[in-house]
Amino acid sequence: MDFDLTSEQSQLKDSVDRLIGATYGSLEARQNLAKEPLGFAEANWAQFAELGLLGIPFSEEEGGFGGGPVETMVVMEALGRGLALEPYLASVVLGGSAVRLGGTAAQKDEIIPGVVEGSLRLALAFTEKQSRYDLFDVAASARKADGGYVLEGAKSVVISGDSAQRLIVSARTSGSRRDRDGISLFLVPANAEGVKIHGYPTQDGGRAAEIALSGVKLGPETLLGTEGEGLAILERVADYAIAALAAESVGIMEALHGLTVDYLKTRQQFGAPIGQFQVLQHRAVDMLIALEQARSMACYAAMMVEHHDTAERAAALSAVKVQVNRSCRIVGQEAVQLHGGIGMTMEYLGAHYFKRLTMVESLFGDTPHHLRRVSSAGGLAA
Repeated sequence: MDFDLTSEQSQLKDSVDRLIGATYGSLEARQNLAKEPLGFAEANWAQFAELGLLGIPFSEEEGGFGGGPVETMVVMEALGRGLALEPYLASVVLGGSAVRLGGTAAQKDEIIPGVVEGSLRLALAFTEKQSRYDLFDVAASARKADGGYVLEGAKSVVISGDSAQRLIVSARTSGSRRDRDGISLFLVPANAEGVKIHGYPTQDGGRAAEIALSGVKLGPETLLGTEGEGLAILERVADYAIAALAAESVGIMEALHGLTVDYLKTRQQFGAPIGQFQVLQHRAVDMLIALEQARSMACYAAMMVEHHDTAERAAALSAVKVQVNRSCRIVGQEAVQLHGGIGMTMEYLGAHYFKRLTMVESLFGDTPHHLRRVSSAGGLAA
C-alpha cells in the first residue's frame, strides 16, 4: 500500500507549512497572538481562507475544495507543529462536519460558503458538566413552542465557543438525561436572545467557553438533521475529531522530539554534550518510537474515519486514541525529563508543546474510556 502523499497533497503540505512557519516563528509571536481579543488574529484566519484550508473537508458541490481525511491530516499536523491558535478544529472539523453530515441543502447553502471564506465561524456545544465523555449524556432541553423550539440548559468547555458566530447545540427533545434517543442538534446564533457566553483561556493557550441557554427561541429551520437522532451525527463528528487530533498530536510530538534532540546536542555537562550519554540517547529513541507509532495510527485514522461499518470504524478510532494518548504521554514526559527544569518553564517553547499534548490526551475521551470501547467491541480483529 502506498502511503506517500500525492503531488497535490505535497503542495498543500508545503503551503500550510510555510504559512504556519511564518506566523508562529517563535514563542513570543504565539503569545502575542494569544493576546488578541479572539485569542488569534483574524488576519491569519483570512489567510487560511485564501489558501483554501477552510474549505478542505467540503465537496465542490457544497462550495469547498473536495479534500478528505488525508488533506485534513496534513493541515492538522502543520497546526500541531506550530501550536497554532486558530479555531480550525472547532469551526472546520467539528462544526463543519456536523453541518456537512446533518444539514439540509438550504442549511449547507447558508453556512458552508461562510465557513469556507472565513466570514462565519462555528463551535460545537455538546459537553455538559456531568457528561464527561458520554455524548448521549444531555440535560439541556428543547421544547416545542409556537412552531419552533425553546432551549434551556448549559454547555461547558465549548472549544473556541467565544469566537464563533454560530453554535451547534445538542439538546434533548425527548427522553431522560442519559437516553441515547431523543437528542437533537440546533443551529443557534451566538448573539441570540437568551444565550450568554463566558469565554476564558485554556491551559494550552487556546480558548473555550461556558454557555448558558435561557429561553432561547428558535425557528424550525434551525433543527440540524432529524429530530431526536442527533447522537448519530455527534458520534460521527467525534470520529473526525479523533482523527484530526491524532494528526495534530503527531505534529506536536515531531516538533517536541526535534527540540529535545537539539537540546541534548547543545547542553553541556561534565565537559561534554549530554547527548553523548547512552542512557539519554536511548530515551530519545523511545520518544521517536512513540512518535512513529502515533504517526502510523494517525494514518490509520485517516483511512478508517469514513469506513462504512459503524462498529468497525468506532473500534478503530478508539484504538487510535489509545495509542496516540500513550504516545503523547511518553513523548511529553520524556521531553520534560530530558530538558530538566527548563522543560516546565513557561518561557520555553517545549513546555507549551507539553501542555497541548496533555490537553489533547483528554479531548474526546481519555485512554481508559477508549480502552473500554475497544474491549467492548471485542478488539480490532475478529
